[in-house]
Amino acid sequence: MCVSCGCGEAEVRIDGAPAPHDHVHEHVHADGTRHAHEHAHGLEHEHTHAPAPAHAPGITPGRRVQIEQDILAKNDAYARANRRQLSERGIFALNLVSSPGSGKTTLLCKTIESLNQQTVAVIEGDQQTSQDADRIRATGAQAVQINTGKGCHLDAQMVGHAMAQLQLTDEPLLMIENVGNLVCPAAFDLGEAHKVVILSVTEGEDKPIKYPDMFRAASLMLLNKTDLLPYLSYDVGAAIAYARRVNPGIRVIQLSATSGAGMDEWLAFLQEGVARARAARQQAAA
Repeated sequence: MCVSCGCGEAEVRIDGAPAPHDHVHEHVHADGTRHAHEHAHGLEHEHTHAPAPAHAPGITPGRRVQIEQDILAKNDAYARANRRQLSERGIFALNLVSSPGSGKTTLLCKTIESLNQQTVAVIEGDQQTSQDADRIRATGAQAVQINTGKGCHLDAQMVGHAMAQLQLTDEPLLMIENVGNLVCPAAFDLGEAHKVVILSVTEGEDKPIKYPDMFRAASLMLLNKTDLLPYLSYDVGAAIAYARRVNPGIRVIQLSATSGAGMDEWLAFLQEGVARARAARQQAAA
């Protein structure tokens, strides 16, 4: 996982400014000893160290598992805090995950245009640039950009900091567009109500069985770019069957953000979720 890919060393920026971010990592001292500990970015240490490469001889598989468990435990605590805030405000939050190029941002823009633009706020995750957030803001919706640098996913602390920058008093719908990646985002709870995995028909039908953790973690699969099906030899039935092989309960909506086909079902899903979040808030307040 991320202790191997090195994204724990990434500099995170929210709308261009460095973001505070706790993490767990491994230190190597001059005598060759190693230890893992947590700290927030920006804290000074009284000793010098360098992060140990994941393949270093001193990091055993058991030690790596322990570091990963520490990372996820820390993340889950932030996710619970995010979920509590969202619940108290009656906000329906979704975590959109996919490979790069699946059409997430185009789908978001079309969704915002189809809804009242004032009812949607967006957190955009990319390694670099603010281009996607700029596209979202052009629709009139609020958007905060998180740049993860080398990081391959958003985590709950990043999302919590981004939420603090959004005016979420009136927006019942928060859409989190994760970094394009079908691996690491599967393991990180952000406090969302659902993970929504987007698979485009320009990808392989077998993506669900190649990346089963992501499709297992998702409640809904959007099969996007269906307007291109006449020009492709894509087996829709196989893609859905593979998704349900790893997650029998996953819901599937076939749509095209370009043509608008299937958008009504997607919008109905969002409106039902918003209604449930509001009802839960009212019930908690009663």
